[in-house]
Amino acid sequence: MEFRRLGRSGLTVSALAYGNWITHGGQVEEEQATACVHAALDVGITTFDTADVYAATRAEQVLGRALAGQRREGVEICTKVYFPSGPGRNDRGLGRKHITESIHGSLRRLGTDYVDLYQAHRYDHSTPLEETMSAFADLVHAGKVLYLGVSEWNPEQIAAGAELARELRVPLISNQPQYSMLWRVIEPAVMPACEREGMSQIVWSPLAQGVLTGKYRPGAAPPAGSRATDEATGGAQMISRWMREDVLTRVQGLEPVAAEAGLSMAALALAWVLRRDNVAAAIIGASRPEQIADNVTAAGVRLDPAVLRQVDEVLGNVVERDPEKVTG
Repeated sequence: MEFRRLGRSGLTVSALAYGNWITHGGQVEEEQATACVHAALDVGITTFDTADVYAATRAEQVLGRALAGQRREGVEICTKVYFPSGPGRNDRGLGRKHITESIHGSLRRLGTDYVDLYQAHRYDHSTPLEETMSAFADLVHAGKVLYLGVSEWNPEQIAAGAELARELRVPLISNQPQYSMLWRVIEPAVMPACEREGMSQIVWSPLAQGVLTGKYRPGAAPPAGSRATDEATGGAQMISRWMREDVLTRVQGLEPVAAEAGLSMAALALAWVLRRDNVAAAIIGASRPEQIADNVTAAGVRLDPAVLRQVDEVLGNVVERDPEKVTG
């Protein structure tokens, strides 16, 4: 495993982080989820990402139980707050009340006294940023949160949040955006903004919901049990943008590129995102432990410039690059 500094901070994370967005508490049974977490630990993954909203809070519970008995100092636990986690009017957003109640719920479900990284899951346009950042700062000062991050903020929001973090003397060190060979919208402006502010990326969906593994074939039905067949927990909806014939055909063209580089298609896709200095970690998920063993081969890989050119040539115009598509 390769380890990298997260932003301009003293926190080191594993280059591959394990995330349980759709799988834990939803797509796979807890016994299998626990096996995946233990497989991640076995290959050197120390960074685990979740959120209060995943599987209606069950994902945090499953992760907490799976990590029980591990040396707490040996792992980095990251979670998030913003989306509705209950029926009340204040059970959402980045107001002081929701942030305070959400961290207490997350700590209880995760079975820990603190989280290493607490992230604003989206930007809250209805709450003053000053209120949000001061509430986060209070959690840092109370020792319940060690570092702060954001997810899918645009460059202007990142700059404003970073300025307040400096005033409040708290460490805002990361952004968690979608980023993959197919989705590059953060490259023109978000990455440079984060670099200026001393923030790294912890990227989600580096495999484009599994499409970049090559398992979805143009003109063929999705494999049984795959994310594209998961209507119950939202996997099918999330992957739908990539299930076009033109995208799947282009992705199949990456197979010889990966083979020539001595990598699986999944490892090629992960190495591609990790090539960027501003990317500290790529989040992977798994429904089977053996998937993790394949993904981890990407750690420490340095891709030849010729491989990068081949990737661009093969994918061509199916790549999304529009910076206006950052959620913001």
